[in-house]
Amino acid sequence: MSAVQSPPPRALLSVWNKTGIVEFANGLVELGFELVSTGGTARTLREAGLSVRSVSDLTNHPEIFDGRVKSLHPAIHGPLLARLHQDDDANELARLGYSPIRVVACNLYPFGDAAAQQPPLEDAALLEMIDIGGPTMVRASAKNHQHVLIATNPSRYGRILTAIREAKDVQNVDMRLRQSLALEAFEHTAAYDVAIAQELHRRVKGDPAAFDTPEEQRDRLPQQMLSASNLVTTLRYGENAHQAAALYVDHDTLNEASTLVTAEVEGGKAMSYNNYSDADATLRLCRSLSTNEWPDTPHACVIVKHNNPCGAALGATQREAFERALASDPESAFGSIICFNEIVDASTAEAVGDLFVEVMMAPGYSEEAKTVLMAKKNRRLLTIQSPNDRLSPLTRTLVRKPIEGGVLVQTEEPPIIDWDKAKTVTEQQPTKAQLDSMKFAVRVCEQVKSNAIVMVQGTATVGIGPGQTSRVEAVRIAARRAGERAKGCVLASDAFFPFKDGLEQAAEAGATAIVQPGGSIRDQEVIDEANARGIAMLFTSHRLFRH
Repeated sequence: MSAVQSPPPRALLSVWNKTGIVEFANGLVELGFELVSTGGTARTLREAGLSVRSVSDLTNHPEIFDGRVKSLHPAIHGPLLARLHQDDDANELARLGYSPIRVVACNLYPFGDAAAQQPPLEDAALLEMIDIGGPTMVRASAKNHQHVLIATNPSRYGRILTAIREAKDVQNVDMRLRQSLALEAFEHTAAYDVAIAQELHRRVKGDPAAFDTPEEQRDRLPQQMLSASNLVTTLRYGENAHQAAALYVDHDTLNEASTLVTAEVEGGKAMSYNNYSDADATLRLCRSLSTNEWPDTPHACVIVKHNNPCGAALGATQREAFERALASDPESAFGSIICFNEIVDASTAEAVGDLFVEVMMAPGYSEEAKTVLMAKKNRRLLTIQSPNDRLSPLTRTLVRKPIEGGVLVQTEEPPIIDWDKAKTVTEQQPTKAQLDSMKFAVRVCEQVKSNAIVMVQGTATVGIGPGQTSRVEAVRIAARRAGERAKGCVLASDAFFPFKDGLEQAAEAGATAIVQPGGSIRDQEVIDEANARGIAMLFTSHRLFRH
């Protein structure tokens, strides 16, 4: 009598993203696998000339509700979850007449893409993009990875085929690969669930950042703070050489054309952790200054070092904006990041010259400018649309800050000061020019680490005192950097002056107008000192702490 042949191993292929699936299926067939598939994947494989069994053949039940239910059946999940090393499971599977499924390729409906569509999909249409059978299949395969190889990423197909070929038998494939694929599968379904939860939260409760008052925002904060981001690249190191670091892209911004994470990088060595951190602060301020509030000076230039602006200016020309920003603190600009809100021209590039700049950011660069800028070794150029997007100014957003044991969450927004309600509290009234300078100074001050003092002349910083534990010391630093340019300047403070000594230092430096939130129990002492010195002072009632 001839020996009974074992049935061929089975592979179940059910993917939305069909990249590489035909090649993978061909490789599996060459290795002796029987293919099982569903819906669109089965059609794709058959059109490629492959023999495929439908899931319905295994379940003896047709797909129902236009394919809404097809793989949720014991004939599928029994083979996926059977613990073949245990006699009870193996015998029960044989008794039921089910053959084990050894390889699964499955990725899910693109819910995130559907949620990002404009105009937004109706709720009913969006709900149809929630995959049910797919995540169940993926999780079952990953749970039983001791016996099932699960691929959720097409880039893994080749590695799986090679591993099976080298192992001679699919069951002999190395456990480390199985565990790695299972981990990736669970990450895939976790990110998918996060995308669904976040979008439904926005639709059901509303995005906290879309509401104006803190009370309305608090009422809409999620019960669980979820996050899903995809690894873009590992970085050389973190803030210091002994720290590991990586760059991730948020799941809900993965397909956006231009963000800091997806910006085009040219020249020099790879971006570092500190480069990206500083670039984020630079971009935030540049966008904040790129509005139509200053029509005569549409060009903005921002220079940041160690997460603090050391120079910011508006100009009638780009070169003027750069030169005014650089003059604010040329010493700190060494090794800085510079951002422009318009395409960089040759004249500006020539003005930058040999200045050591870690990174330059702009919506683009003229050919002449790029040639000049790239001549400097290790200078990196980032191309990003955001700096000059006047039609989409900075909006309120929800930001997270990890702390030991948890996460702090708050809404963050550009200054929303109602200047019509700002109150002049001194006998000396600010002039129209001083009011315009105050508006500019506050925009810059909002992006400086607290305690923060900003001195400006017109629409250019001349001295910045960042991140001090004493407000009066912040004034001293700003004044020292401004030097003679502090004479007649406008000064902005991110919070009130707790004592009059800060105002005294400002006056001695030469400040003639001050804008601050007010709210100290000693406000009257500060006001009296301002009156005694002939300084105009405006209270905004809007604190701008940034820690």
